[in-house]
Amino acid sequence: MGYLSQEERNIRLAKFQEILAAKNLDLALVYYDEFNIGNGWYLTGWCPQFESGAVLVLKDGTAMLLGGPESEPFAKLDSAITETRNFPVFMVPDEEYPNATITDFPSLFKELTAREGTIRRAGLVGGGRMPADCYRQIAEGFKGVELVDITDDFVSLRFDKSAWEREQIRAAFGFADHCYDAMLKAVVPGAMEIEVAAAGEYAARSRGATGFGFSAIVGSGARANAVVPTATTKRLVPGELVMIGIAPKVQGYAGVVGHSLPVSGEYTASQQELVHHLKEVFRLTKAQLQPGRKGCEIDAPGRAYFEKHGLLKYLVCPFAHTIGLHEAEAPFFGPHSQDALKPGMTVCIDVSFFGHPEWNGARIETGYEITETGPVAFSPKMDALLTA
Repeated sequence: MGYLSQEERNIRLAKFQEILAAKNLDLALVYYDEFNIGNGWYLTGWCPQFESGAVLVLKDGTAMLLGGPESEPFAKLDSAITETRNFPVFMVPDEEYPNATITDFPSLFKELTAREGTIRRAGLVGGGRMPADCYRQIAEGFKGVELVDITDDFVSLRFDKSAWEREQIRAAFGFADHCYDAMLKAVVPGAMEIEVAAAGEYAARSRGATGFGFSAIVGSGARANAVVPTATTKRLVPGELVMIGIAPKVQGYAGVVGHSLPVSGEYTASQQELVHHLKEVFRLTKAQLQPGRKGCEIDAPGRAYFEKHGLLKYLVCPFAHTIGLHEAEAPFFGPHSQDALKPGMTVCIDVSFFGHPEWNGARIETGYEITETGPVAFSPKMDALLTA
């Protein structure tokens, strides 16, 4: 059963066709792999395992998957685009598939020109993430065709979320609430970090989560300085803080929760000061989540607060980013960002710092839908906890 409805797929293909028409392109290739799934998933609701590939879209909206034979049956079952072609460059290196039909880019180009006539210009999405040999084979196979980078144009389609997308994100934040409760309960002296992660992962998977936006973050004591530490067998020590983060997905769309919790069950006076600083910046940032506000404006109050309290030198990440097919995706609202908020965007406030000589690293995070009147919490529970 696939994740993306045909109706939603058709809307997205139509928007993509508008880009092709505006750029005078005959077709476009959208590269994807397991580490860069967002652009391909946006059109297909699907991503292969082990192999990489591309979505090819013609100017009339006809689309096909270019990939490998190991994921071909998977694609025909679950992808919203099911016409496939197999290429060695997308396959597992050195693996053999004697019963598969394998083609190459010169053959594809010949097929497309026979169908469409002359092909002069082709768009590329994700070319900067594409392996060099893959780019070379496309360029040589489409000899004489001008290749045009349209990554930014395509990615901008993902900025404003449809009602369906927001529904999935809200459901994912609901799962994140359950993850938080389970991980909070698991944070006790002597527990292993990996047990805390397992509690959160089970809470999500057992309720129907379709995946995770990142590997669960669990970093106790000095390990919290690692910014995004994955769980280890280190045991939690009384008096430590443990930084947690988890991003369950629903239909491919992420929710998230992040917090810094006391292993002993109660914050020390010093740790309360830390949490106070995080929450103050959280509240300042939330107040900026209004339509029309630019990223640099959203970032400025929290940055000024950190500077006032001597924390700016420990800052690694800005305080706000959008969330969708990735837990953190463009636009990112940093100190130089000119991207403006619009109703329909989905945004996380993610306040953190790392490398502090006493507090190590810490983070708090939850998300909001941007409406005409401002932010609406995806998790009223975490909103109340982090703004109290």
